[in-house]
Amino acid sequence: MCLWDVGSGQRLSILQDHTQDVRSVAFSPDGKVLASGSTDQTVRLWEVSSGQCLTILQGHTRWINSIAFSLDSKILASGGSDQVIRLWEMSSKTCSKTLQGHNGIIRSVAISSDGKIVASGSTDQTVRLWAVSSGQRLTILEGHT
Repeated sequence: MCLWDVGSGQRLSILQDHTQDVRSVAFSPDGKVLASGSTDQTVRLWEVSSGQCLTILQGHTRWINSIAFSLDSKILASGGSDQVIRLWEMSSKTCSKTLQGHNGIIRSVAISSDGKIVASGSTDQTVRLWAVSSGQRLTILEGHT
């Protein structure tokens, strides 16, 4: 995986610690950290300025398909083929919550702008909304085919 300067087209750095395909990337809102989720079952956090891997977040048991930062950069959500959403505390780099309930692969995660709700989309044809504070499911949105 490479970081590029969009303006000049120059490659800034090569990020090569993942052992398998990268499925999802997300910049922290301040642009200082890049998170990458991979089929190697890890999320890696990279320092954008140096290209160095800061830490490896482990806990998923299958591919990671989607990651998203909260607007305040305090939480990172990851979702994957293990049908689990993990919420990672960026201050401690630990998993604070594991959200379970989907009956299919999680393809997408997003965190609301106020940081209170995580949305997850799955191949089970549902979107689920979860409370970040408690990890409890708030609702299931159905109707997708």
